[in-house]
Amino acid sequence: MTESTAPFDPAGLPPTSWAVLGLLSFGEELSGYDLKKWADASLHFFYWSPSASQVYGELKRLEKHGYVTSRTVSQDDGVRGKRMYSITASGKEAAARWVSEAPVEPPVLKHGVMLRLWLGHMTEPEQLRDILEQHRAYAEKMTHRARATAEGSAKEPSWAYTELVLRWSEKYYEAEREFAESALRDLDEVAATVRAAEEPASGSGPRRRGRKAD
Repeated sequence: MTESTAPFDPAGLPPTSWAVLGLLSFGEELSGYDLKKWADASLHFFYWSPSASQVYGELKRLEKHGYVTSRTVSQDDGVRGKRMYSITASGKEAAARWVSEAPVEPPVLKHGVMLRLWLGHMTEPEQLRDILEQHRAYAEKMTHRARATAEGSAKEPSWAYTELVLRWSEKYYEAEREFAESALRDLDEVAATVRAAEEPASGSGPRRRGRKAD
């Protein structure tokens, strides 16, 4: 493939388009249903797994740009044909340029458990403990799943980069579990600190939050 010297133009495609196109870059002709299954088995560990409607929407967009081609194949049940998708040469070039030339953007962290813990002064420590224990259990489950998926990827040499990312995912969820355990250990001390700060000093009235009175 001849390297293009033109400035990279992402054609206004969102990251999810590149994720779907990337699934097709492994060389197999896949249906929308297959792509959804592949996304659920790998992407959701480190990005997110698009819904079935989003997968088909992205395929339509990619086909419009000439990055994907499709054909209808007959099925054994004889009811209706199944549409199969494959990446085109221009799709491979576009995906390769996106991987190589797109700006490196910081990951977006939108952590609901951290947000609720940040607002911990508005609830009871027992509620926070329950939230953290649920998150710890989730992180442990995802750690095991990422590890198992990485081990499966290791059996296919062409999936070596997939295995690398899944090992990273495994370490990420393991770190999440450890952070949750650390927060659980510190929770009683933090709650006591907050209670002491909110209690009125001896011989004085209750403390007020906000602007000091004139």
